Amino acid sequence: MRPIKFPAHFLILAASFALGFHALPALADEAQAAESAVEPPARPLPAITVSEVQPLRLVDRIVASGLIAAVEEVQVAPLIEGQPVDALLADVGDLVVEGQVLAILSKSTLDLQKAEAVASLAAANSTIAQAQAQLLEAETAGAEAQRVVDRTTKLRDSGTAPQAVWDTANANATAANARIAVATQGLEAARAQLALAEARLETVELHLGRTEVRALVSGKIVARNAKLGAIATAAGLPMFVITRDSALELRADISESDVLRLAPGQTATLRAVGMVTALAGTVRLVEPTIDTMTRLGQARISVEDADALRPGMFAEADIIVDDHDGLAVPITALGSSADGNTVMRVTDGLVERVVVTTGIRDGGMIEITSGLSAGDQVVTKAAAFVRPGDRVTPVLAPEAVN
Repeated sequence: MRPIKFPAHFLILAASFALGFHALPALADEAQAAESAVEPPARPLPAITVSEVQPLRLVDRIVASGLIAAVEEVQVAPLIEGQPVDALLADVGDLVVEGQVLAILSKSTLDLQKAEAVASLAAANSTIAQAQAQLLEAETAGAEAQRVVDRTTKLRDSGTAPQAVWDTANANATAANARIAVATQGLEAARAQLALAEARLETVELHLGRTEVRALVSGKIVARNAKLGAIATAAGLPMFVITRDSALELRADISESDVLRLAPGQTATLRAVGMVTALAGTVRLVEPTIDTMTRLGQARISVEDADALRPGMFAEADIIVDDHDGLAVPITALGSSADGNTVMRVTDGLVERVVVTTGIRDGGMIEITSGLSAGDQVVTKAAAFVRPGDRVTPVLAPEAVN
């Protein structure tokens, strides 16, 4: 049979009846003292997740995006006008070298002009020969006329020849000298005609040489507007467009706040749609202006291996601005106050608020440049319900447990 348990006050009441009502107060005091002697258990401290301040390699990067374009596009236009295209020797996508013939223009008209120029040159040479002969004849006649004048002068001085004979000889000498001057001018005119004919021939030969449209630089042809039979002209679209050395670059849009952090020479990694591996790049140029409508700047990032890219592709770039070792905590541990950025540091279970100075933010971590030391423990989430002066049981975050 199970024994029956009675409450303490029932036992006291029974004892009172047994001992008498005069012992009831003493027994009641003893029962109260026995109950107060059992102390309540201590209340456990709240467990709070903390993270250690740890050294970490931090990378400051700027993420940008834009379109792939040629570093430099060279337009190839015909150097002569009005000649039809007879042959096309290159197409879009071809790799060409400087000086390579891309197209040939018709030479029929220029061949006729060359024949005419050659005939004019021969005529000029003949005219020069005639002028030289005339000059020689005039000089000979002039010399003879001068000798007659000299003899007549001596005869006149001796009284043998009359004055009229001397006057006639002198007039003949003057006329001979005039013919010499005319012949000399005629020779100069003939020589000028010869120079003109030679220049005309050189011009025609130059035009004939320019009927071969050549690549101005080495690179890849990205556009061809020339068509067989079309009249070559420099007024319209270029015949060919070549990317110099096939070099491509990313023209990335940069936010206004990040433009001043960029500088030529900074490294970058590029990714485009469909690419398995990233490509290495280098900031080549940071444009000095900001678009007044979009408030964006632009950086030009050259690509070292551009075979996997095409002009017009969309790509993203991670530009490395800075890279160094430093102390870091999770970004979630960072709070703010009137004094600046703060964290909750836990030392021997006691919580205190510490003002810190931050640096690079890299993914989910942020650099602490002052206010904390390596090994310090901070509350992982700044929004945790703890206040300075609280006592807690710190529990290392899973990523911080060794």
